[in-house]
Amino acid sequence: MKAILPPLLMAAAIGSAGAAPSAEQAPVVRYESLQVKGVDVFYREAGPKDAPAVLLLHGFGASSHMFRELIPKLATGYRVVAPDLPGFGLTRTDASFRYTFDNLAEVIDAFTTAKGLQRYAIYVFDYGAPVGWRLAARNPEKITAIVSQNGNAYEEGLSPGWAPMQAAWADPTAANREALRKFNTLDMLKWQYVEGVKDTAAIAPEGYLLAHEAIQRIGVDPQMDLLVDYGQNIKQYAQLHAYFRQYRPPTLAIWGKNDPFFLPPGAEAFKRDNPQAEVRFLDTGHFAIETHGPEIARAMRSFLDRHLGRRKQD
Repeated sequence: MKAILPPLLMAAAIGSAGAAPSAEQAPVVRYESLQVKGVDVFYREAGPKDAPAVLLLHGFGASSHMFRELIPKLATGYRVVAPDLPGFGLTRTDASFRYTFDNLAEVIDAFTTAKGLQRYAIYVFDYGAPVGWRLAARNPEKITAIVSQNGNAYEEGLSPGWAPMQAAWADPTAANREALRKFNTLDMLKWQYVEGVKDTAAIAPEGYLLAHEAIQRIGVDPQMDLLVDYGQNIKQYAQLHAYFRQYRPPTLAIWGKNDPFFLPPGAEAFKRDNPQAEVRFLDTGHFAIETHGPEIARAMRSFLDRHLGRRKQD
């Protein structure tokens, strides 16, 4: 496995100059790694240690880099922690690691324990959703609130774009698995960033460039393993919905309505099992935070402040 990023991409992976407010106003963001369950988990952290905690979970084609602008906006009143999932970004695994969503959740659950996150809100996006859902169902008492940004939890949220994956779930042949390789090309990664976006010039290219670099460095097979394993998440939806009904966690679903993979009915469905869930739509695509970051940050701060309160930095 290649261990070193090209210098320019390394700088972009860690943070973008000018992304946060001025140095006098912005909380300090730390970039560290922590060994848990044999995995070297890279993460970003900012905010007061004694403030309410927020765990940010990225998705496919991304890493904690996607939260580079959100973290400073939340960290003035919250302890914000954003790990790179195994198989993504700068998190490193050994050759024996099996890329399943159960294993991703095991690592992140152990990570939260090692970080002392006894109770925390979760922001889930794409693959971050099935990881976060497992944390919530396993430890419902720890979850203080949920923000789902195109993080699916209902079958009606799956678009026809999932057909190749569904074929592999139903019949995991070598040919059906190989058909998923195309989702990891640079062209396809870029398409996932820009599809459904009215002004594609607003999409910073380092997001999909970093994702492609990580795939080249870590390998395509882990990504294909996860695409095949995603079908296991669907099987857990009934348990997840029971959790929503029983615990009614404060929930904000804020959704790019033009997402080619996760449809608006998937966002509306949260209200079926949790009538108090808030649902908002943005006129953008899958990576809504790339085009509507300020709107998402404002909505999230308002939501968290109402349900959790916040601690102001001294």
